[in-house]
Amino acid sequence: MKWLIIVGQILFLHLFWFIGIGIKEIFHVPLPSSMIGLLLLFILLLLHVVKLEWVEKGAAWLLAELLLFFIPSAVGIVNYDEIFNLKGIETILLIIISTFIVMGATGYIAEYIFNRSRKRSMNK
Repeated sequence: MKWLIIVGQILFLHLFWFIGIGIKEIFHVPLPSSMIGLLLLFILLLLHVVKLEWVEKGAAWLLAELLLFFIPSAVGIVNYDEIFNLKGIETILLIIISTFIVMGATGYIAEYIFNRSRKRSMNK
């Protein structure tokens, strides 16, 4: 039953991706359709049209398995050795620095959200 809920929530999240594709096609928005869908989902979550419980478990599963989604692109980069021949050290340094920036920002935001939700639960 738990897996059925998670699969349903992941399909619900994909619905926003498809809506983002439609918005991009109709209005020619210069953003990726996935970002348009996520912005729409974010707005609907803020307006309480979509409840957090409707997407929470599916989103948690997707985040837990996020590393698996990057493996194909990491393996694909190996096929383009000319990238590393031309500017190898610069590319590697850029990857390392940007990874630390993303990890730091993600950790900071996650800690902020955790502390904020903990304060809310204490006040109730």
